Amino acid sequence: MKRWLFLGALAFSVAVQGAASPSVDEARKTRIDKAVENGLRFLAGSIRPDGTFDGGSGRTTALPALAGMAFLSKGYLPNRAPYGEALNRAIDYVLAQADMRPDAPFRGYFGNEDNGRMYAHAIATLFLSECSGMVDEKRQKRIDQVLPHAVRVILDAQRHPKDNADHMGGWRYQPNARDSDLSCSGWALMALRSARLNGGGVPPEAIEQAVLYIKRTRRDRDGAFSYQGNGGQYAETLTGAGILCLELCGKHLAPESLAAARYVRSTYERALSPESGNYVFYGLYYSAQGLFQIGGENWTQFYDWLAESWLPKQRADGSWVNERNGSEGNPAYATAMMVLALTVPYRQLPIYQRDETVDL
Repeated sequence: MKRWLFLGALAFSVAVQGAASPSVDEARKTRIDKAVENGLRFLAGSIRPDGTFDGGSGRTTALPALAGMAFLSKGYLPNRAPYGEALNRAIDYVLAQADMRPDAPFRGYFGNEDNGRMYAHAIATLFLSECSGMVDEKRQKRIDQVLPHAVRVILDAQRHPKDNADHMGGWRYQPNARDSDLSCSGWALMALRSARLNGGGVPPEAIEQAVLYIKRTRRDRDGAFSYQGNGGQYAETLTGAGILCLELCGKHLAPESLAAARYVRSTYERALSPESGNYVFYGLYYSAQGLFQIGGENWTQFYDWLAESWLPKQRADGSWVNERNGSEGNPAYATAMMVLALTVPYRQLPIYQRDETVDL
């Protein structure tokens, strides 16, 4: 796979200070940056020598990939202090999990023996695509060998026959699943988009079919996006995913995105608060990414609230954790997702770049 020569747009300093929202004063900007640094130190101190983490999902490829993207989101690079070693561990672990046997049923598949499956595969593929062009020659050669196969797994899974026409174009837990869900599809679509921007062989129709699937999960009456179909399940945590997918796939400020942004604004203070038992870190990540693409008050008000509500919840060791939902009880996962939400305006991850004409 062709290397993405995006590095010229990345800051090579190991202490990049990103531009935050104008409504965030300098004192809060400093607090956010300090919280991010503390979170990254926690992740660097928690990653094992083999690139895995303790706790639930710690041995999937998803968690090292998310942690790796958290480092990248602040401008830190592989092979450079202070987090280059942690990043290399994550990269090496993800690469080592690819099933590259010539007779493998899904060659290049990252869904290892633990839970995760296509979720983990899509996140791992996205991570490696974002790393391409940033790593040393040896790791780059390995990425170039593995990544085209990983992308092919996603493309083939999308084409696999579905039991319901409404699920066409999407993804689910297994590469041969016959249904789809928005959560898994969001990660898969981001992986394909990153690979396509990186010069990979991703046909435009694959993106188009995925966008059509995303739209079919939309609820007309309030603009929310939901887990499967348009019934509203997990809409408060997944609507941001719908916005992000549309925005990054050529549907900038489409009516569907704007309606979804209004829905997120009407629900996040309740549904994504520290007191909520929802999948809050998942929802915070996607809401931040999606609303940043929209810009304006949709973004600034959310980011102000995010800082005021969640910075005080950071623990002394630099981590966050969802004490009300065991599925988000791994502090490495929660911390990686929170860092990715807080660093959106730093604009370091290529996949989440935004049109510079959109006001902050």
